[in-house]
Amino acid sequence: MTVSRILTTKGREVVTIQPHRTLSEAARVLGERKIGAVVVTGADGQVLGILSERDIVRALVRGPESLQDAVSAHMTAEVITCAPDMLIVDVMEEMTSGRFRHMPVVERGRLSGIISIGDVVKHRLTEMQHETEALREYITAG
Repeated sequence: MTVSRILTTKGREVVTIQPHRTLSEAARVLGERKIGAVVVTGADGQVLGILSERDIVRALVRGPESLQDAVSAHMTAEVITCAPDMLIVDVMEEMTSGRFRHMPVVERGRLSGIISIGDVVKHRLTEMQHETEALREYITAG
């Protein structure tokens, strides 16, 4: 199964934020949208970084005044992305080894979606359930 299959089910909407916005604004967006990360984009829509709940918590260790810092000061700038044709097992491995939970999907240099570890696990479990059902049918038919 590929990333595009997840996006077909989930949709391609990506919540983005500009790098000059504050952590407070980013936290408000995360809370209102009930999401764990926002993609930081430039004026041209290019992916500049990603900001997660974890990044905000790390910033807060320095004190509540850090909520007025620019998103760019706390985002992960070296973003690992995937393509729509990437296999889910490869995405899962990348997320596990990199210890991150959100991966922007980039197609032809443009942001075209985002997937989370929750999306990956959900689709993998569905895939395993179908495999189990197919095996049961095979065993009982024989």
